[in-house]
Amino acid sequence: MTSLNRTIVVGGGAAGVFAAITSKEVNPEREVILLEKSNQLLSKVRISGGGRCNVTHACFEPKELIQNYPRGSKELLGPFYHFQPLDTIAWFKKQGVELKTEADGRMFPLTNSSQTIIDCLLNVAGKKGVIIHKMHRIESVKKEQELFSIDSLAANRLILATGSSTWGHEMAASFGHTIIQPVPSLFTFNVPTSPLLDLPGITLEKVILTIDNYSQKGPLLLTHWGFSGPAALKLSAFAARALYKKNYQDTLYINWIAAKNEEEVFQAVINKRFELPAKLAARLLSFSKDPRILAKKLYRDPYNIEGTTLNKQEFVTAGGVCLKEVDFKTMQSRLCPGLYFAGEILDIDGITGGFNFQNAWTTGFLAGKSTGFT
Repeated sequence: MTSLNRTIVVGGGAAGVFAAITSKEVNPEREVILLEKSNQLLSKVRISGGGRCNVTHACFEPKELIQNYPRGSKELLGPFYHFQPLDTIAWFKKQGVELKTEADGRMFPLTNSSQTIIDCLLNVAGKKGVIIHKMHRIESVKKEQELFSIDSLAANRLILATGSSTWGHEMAASFGHTIIQPVPSLFTFNVPTSPLLDLPGITLEKVILTIDNYSQKGPLLLTHWGFSGPAALKLSAFAARALYKKNYQDTLYINWIAAKNEEEVFQAVINKRFELPAKLAARLLSFSKDPRILAKKLYRDPYNIEGTTLNKQEFVTAGGVCLKEVDFKTMQSRLCPGLYFAGEILDIDGITGGFNFQNAWTTGFLAGKSTGFT
């Protein structure tokens, strides 16, 4: 078999492995080689969802689905009509892996173990004949005419699925691509001056959080360092670049009862028609006996953010390969024919809840399908 019928995939995460599998499914005669720099594939899959793997989200309307991507929503609309959560569910079911939906829409394997997803993907890759090289640290990448040379290997198709790694971005830049500076996304808020630090573990089902022009509604968790929970994580994603520019020094406003306006809060205070956890209610209501002042506090309570707390294992970034330079029908580079992208190497990121993995499955599927056909 000649190199003219070979695809090399760089990166052994969800996007890379799925791209490699799809390329072989579309064209079993094509040789597909996957290169991973570490000794372990699918490391993010392993730790996702506390070791359960949040495979995707039960959101099946593409126009609704894209709203969960602070960056890349417009570009993902078309791809989601080709491969979306329903397709992800069907693909895993075909391999004998059933997924379940939890109350918040997150989807996990019935086994509640990420190992189920890892075993499934690697077993399929093996059966399809994907050649996997672990501990392969790439020394050089270049293109001469229609062939890519990756160290001593050559191929006519190259898929970069290196996640948010700097070396992956450098590789893309070597082919002329613009890299949007990566910054942290999906983080919690450090508020060292918060008077609520001694109330960790208290949760609220629905609040509204606001930073500048960004607002998010949802559950909030009080922590010993500040605030966490779905609402905080979602807000951090959408406000990621704005907060980065301010060195994560900004004011967070909390609408404790998710009211539409301050007058609604005032009426709730007067008539005592709102519910808050007892300890939190006692703390907030001790602020003043004046209903107007209390209403103002419950509606727009300010806290000074002084930094972030990141989950280093499930680290997500905003930034990567400029989306204008990629054809989202095929995931092929608009600057370098034969070069494709999949996953988080692109300037795409989703909120927590399985959306980042869905981006990996979708872009990996399209990149793999495109290279399989050629």
